[in-house]
Amino acid sequence: MTYAAWFQCFRGCPGRFGLTEVIYRCPRCQGLLEVQHDHAALRSRSAAAWIRLFDERYGRTQWPFGSGVWSKLEWVLPQIDPGNVVSLFEGNSNLLWAERYGKAIGLDDLWVKQCGISHTGSFKDLGMTVLVSAVKQAIAEGRPIRAVACASTGDTSAALAAYGAAAGIPVIVLLPAGKISAAQLIQPVANGAIVCSLDTDFDGCMRVVQRLTEDPGIYLANSMNSLRVEGQKTVAVEIVQQFDWEVPDWVLIPGGNLGNVSALAKGFEMMLELGIIARLPRIVCCQAQRADPLYLAFARAQAEGRAMTEEDYAPLHAQSTLASAIQIGAPVSLPKAVRALQRCEGLVEEASEAELADAAALADRSGMFNCPHTGVALACLQKLARRGVIGRRERVIVISTAHGLKFTEFKARYHEGKLEFPSAHANQPVAMGSEPDEVVAALHRVLDARAS
Repeated sequence: MTYAAWFQCFRGCPGRFGLTEVIYRCPRCQGLLEVQHDHAALRSRSAAAWIRLFDERYGRTQWPFGSGVWSKLEWVLPQIDPGNVVSLFEGNSNLLWAERYGKAIGLDDLWVKQCGISHTGSFKDLGMTVLVSAVKQAIAEGRPIRAVACASTGDTSAALAAYGAAAGIPVIVLLPAGKISAAQLIQPVANGAIVCSLDTDFDGCMRVVQRLTEDPGIYLANSMNSLRVEGQKTVAVEIVQQFDWEVPDWVLIPGGNLGNVSALAKGFEMMLELGIIARLPRIVCCQAQRADPLYLAFARAQAEGRAMTEEDYAPLHAQSTLASAIQIGAPVSLPKAVRALQRCEGLVEEASEAELADAAALADRSGMFNCPHTGVALACLQKLARRGVIGRRERVIVISTAHGLKFTEFKARYHEGKLEFPSAHANQPVAMGSEPDEVVAALHRVLDARAS
């Protein structure tokens, strides 16, 4: 059976466009495009056969199926030449049972999908492997693409730079000056990207990159390019696969540019349509209070007792937040996210700076090492659990989007008490002398104090 996929207008305008064409918006209405698959062809293989195929490929070495993304190749880029796949063995990330943390906040079946345990330390690898592979194929087909470019708050630039370097494709990244961590900045520098530090915020960088990529020789790699969704949607498939093809009750994810919200929903919807699952989970988009345009739209609709629509949304100027990767006031993928939340009976919640920092620190006490964006999702989870919206025995997944090692400055400032609010779970080194007896006595005093 031959499988196929193409670009099509998100709003339903007629016309299909090849996945290696340089096109980002509908020529008729300027709306976002999305990747559509030939579902009739996909249904020619039974649900049981898809499950068997995906399980046989899981974590194996046969190229390119060992990747968590490319093990689902037919659902991602079915027409790709495997020789043009650019993979760094992304995906297959740990689904951690957060037992101790769950008990601390009143949940028995809490899991954290650790997407930050990936090649560049964030979930962005999942989408970038697909986009860069499509670009490599487009170049092989003769399209005159000179470079790939993105605006970024850090993680997108790291992923694009790594995959571009692996493919031998020049990369341009536009970063807001002084607004990303040192670890995030050095990644594209080390991978040889052209790194531009702009005197603006992320939304300003987006305006520049959209102007830059009006040149068809500079390919746009931001999340408005729906190729990335095809990779990120495999997180949903992977979660269900890791639960022996059972569906969780809730999935919570940090939301900035909102591409990942629609990606998760698309993955679950695809499994539902092909008979692999019988229901959809409820998705919660979690935003930082200082960059919360989707939450404000959701709250506006809730106050009037109706479902959220695109008309409820108004862009805003995002304020500085510890969750810098989601400091976005005009999210490009908002229309797709609104539709995704409508279909999944989704919710939107927000977290303050103190809430996100304390939630990340509390979860760290149970063995995790959370980025501030995951802290946003954890804080929103705690609020929904306290209100009884999420029940104690429901199966809950939190998507951890990046590795905490990329945000050590945030963690150091938290534990040193140097943030703008008190740190509820601060833990500072204990100064001691060098005499063994004195150190032993001091340690026993510390242990006694913690036990009391």
